[in-house]
Amino acid sequence: MTRSVLAPGDTWHALARRHPSAFLLAAQLASLLVYPLLDDSHSGRVVFGAIGALFLVLVVWVINRSPAVNWIGWSMAGVAFVLSVASVMLDSDTLLAVASIVEALLYFYASGSLIAYMLGDHRVTTDEWFAAGAVFTLLAWGFAYAYLACQILYPGSFTGAVEPERPRTWIELLFLSFTNLSATGLGDVLPLAPQARVLAMLEQFCGVGYIAVVVSRLIALGLREIGE
Repeated sequence: MTRSVLAPGDTWHALARRHPSAFLLAAQLASLLVYPLLDDSHSGRVVFGAIGALFLVLVVWVINRSPAVNWIGWSMAGVAFVLSVASVMLDSDTLLAVASIVEALLYFYASGSLIAYMLGDHRVTTDEWFAAGAVFTLLAWGFAYAYLACQILYPGSFTGAVEPERPRTWIELLFLSFTNLSATGLGDVLPLAPQARVLAMLEQFCGVGYIAVVVSRLIALGLREIGE
């Protein structure tokens, strides 16, 4: 992708086509303001399903701009959407676990596609900087869905500082994912089951590897371009 500068007459549509990663990043960060209001309500799952569907569309849209096989992304998004809706309508934890696994795979697939996009050349574009942030959020969401599936399949996988015996809410699992991926490690939510701890270790590895390999490369290329 070549570097481009927006002209004053460019439309939002042109902006979206040039910087799809920015829209994905903005949508995911904005959703953090909504989750705490709905996380414990019955209608929250329905709203989460709608927000998740929007994210699936955005994720596939971003994949479409990266070197990936598009039909794989659309297929996973469609399956995840159907399973998510079915899990809400039937109130089925089993369907929710399967849907969470598929959604986690979709977010990981999108992350890999965006990483391939960022590593595809030796120039750093504005959209690649947005993509760097989007990949971080995609990984965080992907592991949060993996944690959710783990908690359903293996009850008691996680504990927390508040009401340690109950299952963790979605926002708590997402919080764990962000703190784990960023190596913050606040300790408010902890994995207990072996399966949960394996997922946590994999996320720690991904977080360190992403910063060390991808982000550091973008910074080095950006500094080189400034020097030129």
